[in-house]
Amino acid sequence: MSKRILITGAASGFGKIAAFDLAKKGNKVIATAQIYPQVSDLIKEAKENGIEMTVDKLDVTNSTDIAYITKKYDIDILISNAGIMEGGPIAEQPLDLIRSMFDVNVFGGLQLAQGFIKKFIDEKRPGKIVFTTSMGELWTVPYVAAYCASKHAMGSIAEGLKTELAPFNIKIATCNPGIFGTGFNDRGADTIFRWYNPETNFTHPSAFDGTAEALANQLDPQSMAECIVDVALDENSNFRNVHPKETEDFVKQLQAEAWTVKS
Repeated sequence: MSKRILITGAASGFGKIAAFDLAKKGNKVIATAQIYPQVSDLIKEAKENGIEMTVDKLDVTNSTDIAYITKKYDIDILISNAGIMEGGPIAEQPLDLIRSMFDVNVFGGLQLAQGFIKKFIDEKRPGKIVFTTSMGELWTVPYVAAYCASKHAMGSIAEGLKTELAPFNIKIATCNPGIFGTGFNDRGADTIFRWYNPETNFTHPSAFDGTAEALANQLDPQSMAECIVDVALDENSNFRNVHPKETEDFVKQLQAEAWTVKS
């Protein structure tokens, strides 16, 4: 059965792949992007690929955008996928960068979800919201701790929504990607060096030595996008969906070991 699905952060990465895949499956997709040039590019690419879907502008930090989108569209499923990453040692990372990350990854995602939740409840109909969080929701990666904190926050919010909205037949799920080569992680690493200065910051440059190696072995994002699609369409999906399985096993091991880690 065809679903009406709105997806944020669809200009690139998982969002774009998932939007195209969902449209190909016959769903009515509203793919949203942060700025108008991205909207234009997305419309063009969809047309070139013979994909029918609606494309609209949605900056999740813009309350006017959110009010407009939630009023305009009636949907069955929201895939809250928009996100940004600012990297760096959290003991020195500028707070304005951390705030901007929380504005997108936490407050923007929650405000949009609240808008559609209100519609679901007012119209007495079921709904589903899928949040793209991260493996960083479940453990803290050094030098992207603030990003992980934002994903920890969104994960807690999602879990609260799951429990609180169960009486209204609104389902909540999270998708937690491992390290995939969408460019998102690479650009997140780039952000460090827009403010970090080895001459004035106390964190030694050698702290970032493992970054290039980690980024050199990223996974194909197609499989993660397929995971998001499957979770969105599955009426009985798990709440938490870490992908790939190797990342799930790794996170579970870290969580078990956390009980004996010393300060």
